[in-house]
Amino acid sequence: MINVDPDRLKFFYGTTPQACPYLPGKTETKAITELAGPDPSNFHDLLSQAGFRRSHSLAYKPACPSCRACVPARVRVSDFKASKSMRRILRKNIGLAGLETPPIATAEQFLLFQKYEKARHSNGEMARMNFDDFKAMVEESPVQTKLVEYRTSQGELQGAALTDTLSDGISGVYTFFSPNYPTRSLGTFLILSQIFRTQKLCLPYFYLGYWVQQSPKMSYKQRFIPMEILTESGWSEYNPLKNIQ
Repeated sequence: MINVDPDRLKFFYGTTPQACPYLPGKTETKAITELAGPDPSNFHDLLSQAGFRRSHSLAYKPACPSCRACVPARVRVSDFKASKSMRRILRKNIGLAGLETPPIATAEQFLLFQKYEKARHSNGEMARMNFDDFKAMVEESPVQTKLVEYRTSQGELQGAALTDTLSDGISGVYTFFSPNYPTRSLGTFLILSQIFRTQKLCLPYFYLGYWVQQSPKMSYKQRFIPMEILTESGWSEYNPLKNIQ
């Protein structure tokens, strides 16, 4: 007879099919599990390395039976070098200062979040979130989570990055920013800032989330090189000349 500690058992569940947020006409199914037990941070580490993402106290991963378009991606930060266009973006935003804060939601953050969602994802579920939903997204975390705010010298909030700290890197949970300055490429700037933050912590990887080559919303991630992707044989460096889809 095998004795199993019930506290060490992990249960995974499948969601019902929903409309895919990335590819029109497709549906998505996810495998989910709760980040619970005596050491949720270690469990989160293992799941992140296996391609899972966190939302609140749950970890999830696409489990679509006939589609593999969502590819887990991470940047190997020790070898990262900003391109010429990225250096221009850094110069445009040199006046923005990033400050790590505890994951506590504020009305100021929510107002910026609403503006971002309305401008960028007006048809998505997140555009319909109220303050309580936003507060839950920011504050409900069983792992080490930080919110990095980006402000001008006058104190105006221009962007925010919700991140988790892992044993091997930083995972970007969600970013949002002011849609009023499109020429400043604030989305790219926030990712660059998190890559540099990961470097300063002497951690090897910044986890980008899912890269979807066919989706204009998600294909931009391949610009952050060297990018590693998770395939059936494990993590390997992305080769743009090789068709992985």
